[in-house]
Amino acid sequence: MEMASNNCVLALGIAFGFNLCVTGCASTDRLPAVPLSLAGQISPLDIPDARFYPDTDAERLTTLALQARKRSEAAGLLKVKNGKVPPNYFLAISGGGDDGAFGAGLLAGWSERGDRPQFGLVTGISTGALSAPFAFLGSEYDSHLKKVYTETSADDIFQKRELLAAVADDAMTDTTPLRDMIARFVDKTMVQKIAEEYGKGRLLLIMTTNLDQSRSVIWNIGAIAASGHPRSRELIVDILRASAAIPGAFPPVMLDVTIDGKRYEEMHVDGGAVAQAFLYPPSLNLKAKSAQFGIKRDRVAYVIRNGRLFRPEEDVKRQTLSIATQAIATMTATSGVNDTYRMYLTTKRDGVDFNLAYIGDDFTLPYKGPFDKGYMRALFEHGYEKGKAGYSWSKTPPGYAE
Repeated sequence: MEMASNNCVLALGIAFGFNLCVTGCASTDRLPAVPLSLAGQISPLDIPDARFYPDTDAERLTTLALQARKRSEAAGLLKVKNGKVPPNYFLAISGGGDDGAFGAGLLAGWSERGDRPQFGLVTGISTGALSAPFAFLGSEYDSHLKKVYTETSADDIFQKRELLAAVADDAMTDTTPLRDMIARFVDKTMVQKIAEEYGKGRLLLIMTTNLDQSRSVIWNIGAIAASGHPRSRELIVDILRASAAIPGAFPPVMLDVTIDGKRYEEMHVDGGAVAQAFLYPPSLNLKAKSAQFGIKRDRVAYVIRNGRLFRPEEDVKRQTLSIATQAIATMTATSGVNDTYRMYLTTKRDGVDFNLAYIGDDFTLPYKGPFDKGYMRALFEHGYEKGKAGYSWSKTPPGYAE
């Protein structure tokens, strides 16, 4: 989940709850990393369009969008009403760890209000990656979304490792419980439904960070689900787990790949290592491409930031751990705000209506530690009531004057 303030405490402070260990640590041996020059040759499970690199694949993403439009048209989703094609709604869900309860509650309350749209594009990073499949499939999955963010405890996410794991292992925890939880929800029925919606032209995109190459990877979950590959569900579970893998606190997800008969491994971690949220790469100019292909359609983007705009004020102790934790929390919170500017400026260029939600100062319950059920339930209800009442979406990033 996003390395925001809450998760900085987890990532940097978790080691101090361990006893010293000298045995039993796992091997950290690995296969060679994929050279950047060969990255474009990899097609996971031989599935076309399974993933994209936002820094180099603008044209491929354009083709993906055009193909999605054709499928939407064939599915009858683009029928003209009142002289116009229905708008295309985008949803981006940020990281934020257990603060993901805010976005989950907001979506559930929005459903209860009755005017939550069907999103043609849903993206997720970190905890947002865990929420995104539920949001993509609509209000039918709100009860599952609520369960994840109101009934989950730290024991359902990770198991602590010994202190020596800081140097002898790949993380301070084992997230097998998280993988098991993801696998329970991402069952064959969910995968099939995602595939069906992909067939209608709707897109579900999840971002991870390829740590070897220091670059983002956008995974096309619908294409993977629709592939029919016997390992497609397993790959989707691994992607969601990887997007939530806070470096240092949670172990990375290693993906085996083969190029010209030689085996490699890719190391994937939290998408929040690069960005806290995304809609589509700025290199993809929707306005220009729409004009090029004669597409006229309104687009509306909703961005849910599972966190506050700024790190809460703190009386920082003059101690290494405290200083490092709050410094990283400050940098991450600032990075999240910068992401909202990037998305806003991209949508403004392309004529996409921008809407931003975040945890406001009216939620005052103190944070009680990683995945505290009381805190998460209160935050879910806070978001739920906001959504049910009709959330007052911000039309610009914080501090931006039109």
